[in-house]
Order: sequence, then C-alpha cells, then structure tokens
Amino acid sequence: MAAACEREREPEPRAPENGFVSAEQHALLSRVDGCVLHFLGGFGTYQKRLVALTWIPALFIGFSHFSDYFLLALPKTTCVEAAGNGTLNWTLLPPPPPPCALPQDFNGTGPPANGSALEPENACTRWTSELQTGLVQNVVTKWNLVCTSEWKVHIAKFSLLVGTIFGYLVLGVLADWFGRHLVLIISVFFTLVFGMTVAFSVDVTMFSTLRFFEGFFLAGIALSLYVLRIELCLPGWRFSMTMVANFLTLAGQLLMPGLAALCRDWQVLQAVIICPLLIMLTYIWLFPESLRWLLATQQYCRAKRISCLTLSFCLIAELHKALPKKPKKTCIVKVVGTRTLWKNVVVLCVNSLTGYGIHHCFARSMMDPDGKEITMFHNFYADYYTMGGIAVASCMALCPAVGLMGRRGGLLMFMIITALASLLQLGLLNLLGKYSAQLQIEESDTLKSKFSVAFSIIGMFSSHAVSNLSIFFCAEITPTVIRGGGLGLVLASAGFGMLTAPIMELHNQKGYFLHHIIFACCTLICIICILLLPETRYQPLPETLADGESYTRQPLLPPRKPAEQRHLLPRAQSREYGQVTDTPLHAAAATAVSTMESTLSAGGLISAHKPLM
Repeated sequence: MAAACEREREPEPRAPENGFVSAEQHALLSRVDGCVLHFLGGFGTYQKRLVALTWIPALFIGFSHFSDYFLLALPKTTCVEAAGNGTLNWTLLPPPPPPCALPQDFNGTGPPANGSALEPENACTRWTSELQTGLVQNVVTKWNLVCTSEWKVHIAKFSLLVGTIFGYLVLGVLADWFGRHLVLIISVFFTLVFGMTVAFSVDVTMFSTLRFFEGFFLAGIALSLYVLRIELCLPGWRFSMTMVANFLTLAGQLLMPGLAALCRDWQVLQAVIICPLLIMLTYIWLFPESLRWLLATQQYCRAKRISCLTLSFCLIAELHKALPKKPKKTCIVKVVGTRTLWKNVVVLCVNSLTGYGIHHCFARSMMDPDGKEITMFHNFYADYYTMGGIAVASCMALCPAVGLMGRRGGLLMFMIITALASLLQLGLLNLLGKYSAQLQIEESDTLKSKFSVAFSIIGMFSSHAVSNLSIFFCAEITPTVIRGGGLGLVLASAGFGMLTAPIMELHNQKGYFLHHIIFACCTLICIICILLLPETRYQPLPETLADGESYTRQPLLPPRKPAEQRHLLPRAQSREYGQVTDTPLHAAAATAVSTMESTLSAGGLISAHKPLM
C-alpha cells in the first residue's frame, strides 16, 4: 500500500496557474480520480448503489417536466347544435374556433378552401370542448382560459420554465457554497410543499405563482443529482451512468399519457406526480455529501467522517496533516478571472441555448409544415410519441458516437447535422417552391411538405443530442469547486432556449421565420467555437480552478506520424521548453567566437592609427 502511495507521489507538483492555488494542493488528496477513489474501491458496489439512488428521481422529474402538455392543453372545440334544428358538418374541415374567435361576418359551417366567407342556412348556437390528453378536466377547462383569456395559459407555461431557470442559477451557486446534499434535501422538501399546493389552486394566478416556485426547487433536485452522479463516477463510467438517467427521464415522458388517462383529473395528476418525491426524504440518511467536493474545498474533517480512508495508511496520514487547514470555498464569479475556463463555459452555454432553441423550430415545422394544418398526424398521442421517439433515438445514437469520437467530436458532428438540416429547410425548400415551374415538378407543395418533415425530424434528432452533450460536457470541464454554478449556467441557457416556444405561441407564431434564421446562424458560430474546446474523455475531473485552466485544446485529428510533434503543447510542456538553456559545448563555442571578434576589432583599430613609414 505504501509503495502504491509513493508511485502516486512521483509526478512533481506544477506551479500554480494564475495564482489561484498553492503547489501543496497538488498533493495526494487532490487527486480524487487517480488516488482517493482508487483506495476506496474505485467504482465499487457502494458507489454503484449511490448512483442508482440518483436514477430513481429522474423518472419523477420527467413527469414534472412534461406535465404542461396535459395540465395546460387547449381543448378541441366542436359545434353540437345549429340554429333552426339543422346539423352542421365539420368532418372534412379543421375544427372550428370558439364563437368569440369567429370573425364578425362568419356565419358558416366551416372556412372554405379559398378563404372566402360562407353563408349557410344554419349557424352554430351551441359548442362543446373536449380534451385529447386523457383528462376529463384540466386548468384551461376549469377556469375557461380560452379566447380573450388564452394569454393566461402562456403565462402559466412561462412560470414553470422561468422558475426552473432561476433555480438553476441560484441553487447551483448554493450547491458550491453549502454542499450538494443540503441543496438536494431542501429542494425536495420545498418541491413537495409547493407541488402539492398547486393541486389546490383556486385560480390561474395562484396556479402560475406556485408553479414558479415548484420549478425553482425542481431545478435544485435535477442539478444536485446530476453533479452528485458525475462526482461519484470514475472517468470511464461518467457518460454511461449519465445516459441511464437521461433514458429514465425519457421514460417518464413516455409514461405520462398513461398516467394522465388513469388520473382523469388535473388535480389528481399533479398530486400523483409530486407524491413519489416523498421517498427522497430518506436521502437525508441514505445519501452522503460529495466526498470530491469536501476534499476540493478542504473540508477534511467532514471528509474523514463520511469516508473509509482508514483503509489506506498513506491517505490517512495525508488527511491528518491537512486537518488544520481552513475550508476554502469558491464562487462561480471567480471564473471571470481565468483565461481558458470562462471561454469553455460560454461556448457550452451558447451550444445548449442553440440546441434547445432550434429544437422548437424543427418541432413546429414538423407539426405544422405549411401553416395550414393543426398537427402532423391530427392526433395528440401520435404527435407526442413522435417527439418522444425522436428523443429516445437521439440518446441511443449519442452513446456510440461519443464512444467513438469523444465528447468534442460527437458534439461537433451533431452540430454540423443540425446546421445542415436547418439551412436546407430554410433555403432548399424555398428554392424548390420558387422554381418548381421551371423544373417541371408536379405537386411541388406536397413534395415541399415531405422534405420539410424529413429535415425537421433530422434536426430534432441532432439538436436533442447537442443539448444533452453540451450539459454533460460542461459538468466534466468545470472544476469541482464551481461545478454547481457552471452547470447551472449551462442548464439556465438551455431553459432560455426552451422559453422561446411559449414566447412564439404568445405572439401567434409571428416572426417564426426570423426566429429560425437567427438560430440557424448560431449553429454556424457554434461549429467554429466547438473547435476551441478540450477533449475530456478518460480525463480526471478538474478539482480546482488551476486544474480547469490546465485543460487546453488539443488537435481534433491525431498526428499523421507517431513521432510528429503536436502544434499545441500542454501548458506544463511549454514551460519546460521555455526553460531550455545551451549545453556547455555550445557555451564554450560561443565564448570563443566572441573572443575572436573582439580581437579582430581591436587589431583593426591599431592598424588604423599606425603612422605611415
């Protein structure tokens, strides 16, 4: 055991970067992946059990994230009785709008194909609303949020997303300052309180306010579990364990329609979604604080209490020497003073924002390619499961792609696919409609619609992969001392991307084309910026800001020859090359040359002053 400790000590400590840490922090306890976890059994049974505990809430989080599709779904309005005891036929036409949304001169059985008004004999006098989500009643039907009150539905959708964004930003910083475990338990408690209170809302204002706080603390659960899972795993297990949690979240999305059909009422559905989080209160005793975070912030007394370091004599010796040190916590604002780390975080924030933002553009194009149809399949369940199936296929393709190409290569590939799908949808389809007559293309509208749906599916597939991989990439690049805040920034950026969907609905889809063009341009910028990121596959997690600064960009492709030197050297090697001095032989030769030059110059001066004979 002692010999193994000595082997771990062999690398010489490097000089601190930018003055953030001292050289003594590169001791044995700071090498969590290479030394501490190794002596604690690596990724053993105990660590796997803790990771499994982080998977269970992922299913319930998936229920909450997709609850808006059911709680705030607009009903389908149909006419059931006409004036004069006549019968109105809507079977071959889109469903009619409610009476208050009809134009003043509209008195017909349905809008004609050419858009002109009809004047039938019978006008509709009685309407009925029916939900297609499996619920008998939801928030919209309970408080009649249609027509002039429909804007309140979009505000209710804003509330959960905005609360989630603020939760990521605030609770991420608190997780770095007070610990992941404390933030997790507090978030679980308040999510239960506000989530259950939502089910007893008396009006839409109370519902929206409580949903804001529910989203705020739900973000704390998701973020703290994500960070704890990453910090428990060794480098070879991080990505696979994270993807299992993503699949469980998607399982919650796919099971949500069946859960709504069983509950039938929105209040029962909300209570059923929140109640399973009660089992997470047992995490007060079952789940410990992150050992990696305790060691990175020099909280060695707490680390000694929760770990089994007594199994290793060298580690316990290091721990006893470090016990007098005071805790040293860091805030995310310190990243502003770095040279490389802040650029990596900003690039990944832009990637997650673009991925989720353009995902809505593709989803709208697939569900409403020509702006004439309500949905692609005219069925809520078909549309819902199509989007869920695309997300599952994206995660399944992400696993082998990252395994073969790494984090940076996989992110670059999926971003290129997203950009191509977006540009082809915006440019090629417009050219197809413009020059269809010259190219003698029959049924150009049908062909254009099919191409639009195909490009939308490809774009949703790749943009979903970009979003998930950007979040995971940030968790690996950001040091342990600020991992909560850094991950919170990227998740909040993803929330801003998702927020564009209800904003576009609030404006009745006005400006949609410009919205898509802006995000298509962002994909091109992201492709260039991804090349600036380092590769983190099989690399230990950075613990301090200096470790995060040492992650420099490597060439995307390996050198052609084994002996070929890379253009961009690691920071440590570049310092070593800067300290190279001349050998003694070179120094002696240089001294001899300088002596000869001085002798010759002196002889030239003497001959110049010698008198003529």
